[in-house]
Amino acid sequence: MNIIYEDNHLIIINKAAGELSQSDKTKDISLVDQLKNYLKFKYNKKGNAYLGLVNRLDRPTSGLLIFSKTSKSLARMNDLQKNRKIKKTYYAITEKKPNKASGKLTNFLKKNQIKNKSFVVDESDVKSKRAVLNYKMIKKLENYFLLEIILETGRHHQIRCQLSHIGCPIKGDVKYGAKRPNKDRSICLHSNKIEFIHPVTKKELTITAQPPNSNIWSL
Repeated sequence: MNIIYEDNHLIIINKAAGELSQSDKTKDISLVDQLKNYLKFKYNKKGNAYLGLVNRLDRPTSGLLIFSKTSKSLARMNDLQKNRKIKKTYYAITEKKPNKASGKLTNFLKKNQIKNKSFVVDESDVKSKRAVLNYKMIKKLENYFLLEIILETGRHHQIRCQLSHIGCPIKGDVKYGAKRPNKDRSICLHSNKIEFIHPVTKKELTITAQPPNSNIWSL
């Protein structure tokens, strides 16, 4: 568990691929559980420590996760997120090069609960949600391509689904069309930077997180 920012209101960590954000059916220990134990020990709390998860990352994805230490900061952070006032920048390593070096992708996505997968559907589907992201190709990495992604919306598996839809699946993401999995079962998607106004101090925060320490990311 890699804590990179902490004050009286927030904790921000650089999540490793494979770590579980919050409890699910696997019953594996989650980062919420670990951080609650950390706060209980650090502040010598007799009862359970309060902790709220602000954003979520898929288990095979790495990068920045925000937690609130108070209900007040959680409510305010949720408002920032709802009003799209948390700017999120990702890195994605894709198997193919996009047709255009940069662009905006706008699709309508529908989540299949059973498959835990999102699909691009027609706008007329009443259960669909509008998904928008901006991408820019930064670098060619031997057989792969590094893209910078800035999200405008936060939908289920949005980056994975939209990049797959334009024929650029993320390396290791076999669920969305990658040729083969990564050995560590990660996917090459990393939440690299978040920018927002602190919900209590009102100071502008820019937090960045180093990508995973692996051969492909070191390129």
